[in-house]
Amino acid sequence: MLIFYVTLTSLSCPGFSPSAEPVSNFTLLFTGYGPQGPTQYGVLFITLLLYIGTILSNFAILLVIYFDSSLHKPMYIFLFNLAINGVLGSTAVCPKIMADLLKDNNYISVEGCLTQVLSINIYASCAYAIFAGMAYDRYVCICKPLQYHSIMTPSRVKVLLALIYILPVSLLSVQVYLTSRLPLCRHTINKLFCDNLAIVNLSCVKDVIGNLYGVCLVFVLIVLPLFLVILSYVKILHVSLKASENAQQKALQTCAPHLITFLNFSVAILFSVIYNRISYYLPPEVYILISLDFILLPPLLHPLIYGFKTQDIRKSLYKIFRRRVSINSEFDSSDQNVSRCKTVFF
Repeated sequence: MLIFYVTLTSLSCPGFSPSAEPVSNFTLLFTGYGPQGPTQYGVLFITLLLYIGTILSNFAILLVIYFDSSLHKPMYIFLFNLAINGVLGSTAVCPKIMADLLKDNNYISVEGCLTQVLSINIYASCAYAIFAGMAYDRYVCICKPLQYHSIMTPSRVKVLLALIYILPVSLLSVQVYLTSRLPLCRHTINKLFCDNLAIVNLSCVKDVIGNLYGVCLVFVLIVLPLFLVILSYVKILHVSLKASENAQQKALQTCAPHLITFLNFSVAILFSVIYNRISYYLPPEVYILISLDFILLPPLLHPLIYGFKTQDIRKSLYKIFRRRVSINSEFDSSDQNVSRCKTVFF
């Protein structure tokens, strides 16, 4: 989950322990799973349905944007990358969780755990960066419409996308490297999947450098994109209040899908932080579902929101559906003609 920071309080194993080992020598055990039974299988079924829905809905958006040249615009290019990010984020966690729900002993190697931490954090930070890029695009579109095509050029969009991926991947790789150097005293994680804080809490020492670096990551990867999104919408609101009612409605239609998806993702992040604090007091089935909210629901809802709320995507989907129906009707008519010919022949 989205926890780039590490705890600044004392850890339960002060100093180096004689049993401390390098992080790479450990196998970690997840203790957040309940005993095997109907509840586990029910959660597995729900997780599988949500994961399949996530994959199908995001691939639908990807295919629509890829094949419809009218959607090759900055806003939909960012949406295309948001869909890719959602698929990668859910795939980094869901298959492992579904496999663990079928087992009694849920182990993971430390290398696998660190890879999962990196994947989840990249998913979350890249999502925030993409939202910031989309907010900037909406700001230019509404506040500087005459300059839009000169500002949001293909080369500038490529630069923004490069920053969206390169910056989080580079910064988070350093964090995972710092975590991998910690000696560990324990090997149990009371969660369903790995996060950086969970591994740091297994360490025998205070990770002062990791703490400071984590605070910097929070500012760069969370606070800064959040500030840019808020600033963009403050400027959009300021301009919209001076415009006509028709212009205000157009601005609302343009910004509504992005704002809804951004709030949806932010609420999921907030729930993940709350869950991290109260997880010990939750029933196992509630514990599992809430922990999966951050990974499953945003990637599932984002393409659905854009599919229903964005007029261009609705039109594109409608064109594809009509084309498919017309092709099927042509095949049906040709089959009927062939059957008539056979009847006449015989």
